[in-house]
Amino acid sequence: MMKNRLLILFLPLLLSVVPAAAKGLSAEKRKEISQMLTRILDREVAGCKTNVTQVVDAGNRLTLYASIGMSYYPFRERSVAAIYDSIRSLLPASLARRRLSLVTDKHPIEELIPQIYRSGSRGKTFTNRSDRPLVTRLSSPVKPTHGLAGRHIAMWQSHGRYFDQEENRWRWQRSRLWETCEDLYTQSYVLPYLVPMLERAGANVLLPRERDVQTEEAIADNDAGVDEGSSYVEFTGDRRWFDAGTGFAHRREVYVECQNPFAEGTARGVQTVTDGRESRAEWSADLPASGEYAVYVSYKTVERSSEDALYTVRHLGGESRFAVNQTMGGGTWIYLGTFRFAAGQNPALVTLSNRSSKKNRVVTADAVKIGGGMGNVARTPAAEFRTQDTDYFCEPSGYPRFCEGARYWLQWAGFPETVYRQKEGLDDYKEDYMSRAHWVNALMGGSERLPDEEGLNIPVDMALAFHSDAGVRRNDETIGTLGIYFTQENGGRFEGGASRYLSRDLTDLVMSQIVGDIRATYEPEWRRRGLWNRSYYEARVPAAPTMLLELLSHQNFADMRYGSDPRFKFLVSRAIYKAILRHVSFQYSRPCVVQPLPVEGFSAVFAERDDEVRLQWHGVEDPLEASASPTGYVLYTRIGDGDFDNGVPVDGTSTVVRQEPGVIYSYRVTATNAGGESFPSETLSAAWVPEPKGRVLVVNGFDRVSAPLSIQGDSLAGFYRRLDSGVADRHDISFIGEQRVFDRRFTEAENDEEALGSCYSDYATQVIGGNTFDYPRLHGASIVRAGYSFCSASAAALAAGAVKTDDYFFMDVIFGKQRSVEMGRGTSGVEFRVFPEGLRRALGEFTASGRSLFVSGSFIATDPWRSPASTDEERAFVKSVLRYDYRGGQASRRGEARIVASPARMDRERFYFNTEPCRDFYPVEAPDALRPVGGGFTVMRYDDGDQTAAVGYTGDYRSLAMGFPFEAIVDEGQRDRLMQQIMNFLEPRK
Repeated sequence: MMKNRLLILFLPLLLSVVPAAAKGLSAEKRKEISQMLTRILDREVAGCKTNVTQVVDAGNRLTLYASIGMSYYPFRERSVAAIYDSIRSLLPASLARRRLSLVTDKHPIEELIPQIYRSGSRGKTFTNRSDRPLVTRLSSPVKPTHGLAGRHIAMWQSHGRYFDQEENRWRWQRSRLWETCEDLYTQSYVLPYLVPMLERAGANVLLPRERDVQTEEAIADNDAGVDEGSSYVEFTGDRRWFDAGTGFAHRREVYVECQNPFAEGTARGVQTVTDGRESRAEWSADLPASGEYAVYVSYKTVERSSEDALYTVRHLGGESRFAVNQTMGGGTWIYLGTFRFAAGQNPALVTLSNRSSKKNRVVTADAVKIGGGMGNVARTPAAEFRTQDTDYFCEPSGYPRFCEGARYWLQWAGFPETVYRQKEGLDDYKEDYMSRAHWVNALMGGSERLPDEEGLNIPVDMALAFHSDAGVRRNDETIGTLGIYFTQENGGRFEGGASRYLSRDLTDLVMSQIVGDIRATYEPEWRRRGLWNRSYYEARVPAAPTMLLELLSHQNFADMRYGSDPRFKFLVSRAIYKAILRHVSFQYSRPCVVQPLPVEGFSAVFAERDDEVRLQWHGVEDPLEASASPTGYVLYTRIGDGDFDNGVPVDGTSTVVRQEPGVIYSYRVTATNAGGESFPSETLSAAWVPEPKGRVLVVNGFDRVSAPLSIQGDSLAGFYRRLDSGVADRHDISFIGEQRVFDRRFTEAENDEEALGSCYSDYATQVIGGNTFDYPRLHGASIVRAGYSFCSASAAALAAGAVKTDDYFFMDVIFGKQRSVEMGRGTSGVEFRVFPEGLRRALGEFTASGRSLFVSGSFIATDPWRSPASTDEERAFVKSVLRYDYRGGQASRRGEARIVASPARMDRERFYFNTEPCRDFYPVEAPDALRPVGGGFTVMRYDDGDQTAAVGYTGDYRSLAMGFPFEAIVDEGQRDRLMQQIMNFLEPRK
């Protein structure tokens, strides 16, 4: 009887929950709604479809369940409202008044709106309580208040070289295509752009791969090891040093399976003091070459570790101080910064003091690592992969450590085998990607968000895996950007209760920012792919919000025409940084400001006094980001052959500085705001010489960075490096060799060695020089040695009329590899013209007043005559002012030019300029051949081909135009002699 009453009670309810088709929503109507949702989806997500898989009508609510494709959409409150309105417009009248819910990926679409964009209730955020960050840069003049100060970000740049046990060889994890491979390609975003942006916002960025491309390495340690020339010394003040237990020792040149250098030595310790006599440790190193080196420190975390261990790094620019929170990060390499050091002995390169804000804490000291070095983890096939008739050797990769995968760095960095040896050493490929995920948790272990696991106690706020993907299209269409996250681990929650859908929020923000910024600038049809909630290992395992980014297809030419360009890499990296900034700031309920763009219009010209230089520039507004306005500036100074100092804040957009005689001073400027610090400006230099022969104004007209020349046709496609190899931004760490397959018939070839885009690998271990933005210093050094004072300015400042030229009788204009170029399909127009209108006007006025002009560059004729954007006015200017015409490009392959008999009366000599990729100079693969016109005459000829390399002119003024860049002459002595002869020729005859 009771059962019958219950049945009667619930029967109306059961009858109300029935398939909608039975109550008026037909299969045809469901199809119509599905098609409408697919159209909405396709506006944002390329090639994606969705279907209404189920409809439930319960009471006053109508719930539609859409297939997973619908979840790929970047939902916002406005778009959610529009989607519901669109669905309602298609419903029959009987259902139109129902409350609607569209569910995909097990959530109503309004719950897939990132929390940062919700106006209503929001879920729990992912935060860490930590009084001090891992590393604080005490010497930095910039203290971001609305950036990422105090935050910790884990990030990794894809794959790396690994040991293939089945084939018994080290190899790349991805194919060699389009002059790179993914193992190196993603580093060309992360290392030079993304990491510095985050650090300039105040973040601590942690990487599971070597970040320093310097192949030299020195270890200084308290324990004796294999390093010669390095030393460790202790000085005792009011507190005595003591043995702090197990630590690092560098006992061997290479490490084999399961050997941990952080378990083979000892660490030292001392109690802290707030006043009185300090105790300190000093590390010295003998470096084989001058250059830039990353500096890492190591220590042991112990009970009552100090939160502000004071380290000082002495480098060519002075001293930089850091406070390291030793309550976290003990037993591995902790990065402080990258600095320039001299070759040879560097005494007290790093110093650690026990002076602290709190007494009776403990500071520990262990090894210091300088430089990136070569891989030192040796591998050999396990027994399962060996044959009896083969002798096997245990060998390291032979490559720079930055080329290798995370698995090997993590062993060298002291992480436990549970991090990098998940497959018991039998599968390096899988161990590499698995180790990156477990590394995040090893960092976090012991912290608030992973309290029950052992680790380094670092409060990681988020993680990002930066990858590129595969896939090809036969047309000029990009593959585009994909984001991956995972929400179902650990019951869908992080430690502390925050939903793992915060990983979706992060992924949505990053993807939306990347795609939006690319479409707004370089490619309006850049494709957005899905937001995949899938169980990828790198997205699943980390115990913090994590995104796996597949930026583009490294296999598809349309993608790589953009992806090979430094401007694109900067844009994408800035987009990721902005998205991370917004995501992390929202977690902590803090306002955020985006760091400014670099300053422009920079000049460093003589002021009223001989020993004074006036520096002037202007800030740049970011059309993509309203908050990125500069509110201040920092001036960095380099004296002589030293390095840049720690910087000095400057009020306004100009300042006057003093100089000592006979010394070259160099300057950079950054813009600042509450969000952090911009990248630096170009470097300008100046020097005054007592009783000079004259003053020279050096003008930097070489600001180009771009991809190699690309050509796309019906049958051929690729990068034609021999015509124009492009220009790297400072240096290129992703180039491995020239493209060798251009035939479109092999677009989808299964054999990577014959596939379209396949390339050589002869440069895979090298860093390739690019535009250093520091050439006024190089030109100026030769000018000073010729007996002249010089100062410098950007071509933009000169063209804008911001530089007065009355006090200069000579002008040296640097054009390098300046050339009009497009990016990708060319929708964003042309950049980097050699002779824009304002510069033509300034140079014309200068020579019209009877003063002398020297210009050099490899495309000074090609650009005015062969650029699609060139004009008759440019060609007329060149012929009437510089007195040359276009004879041809690619005038020399050997890079040899000789002075010939001419009215310039210059001494005969043969000069050698760089034509091949190398570390210290950009390659000049296609110098220009010139033809004298209008009274001009040949001054130099190329040895191969005998075409004119330089044209001189004497008349109302004097000029010399050189078809290869002066700074590309490799030998300093040759540069000095040539500059002396040029100055002699340009000096007016009395």
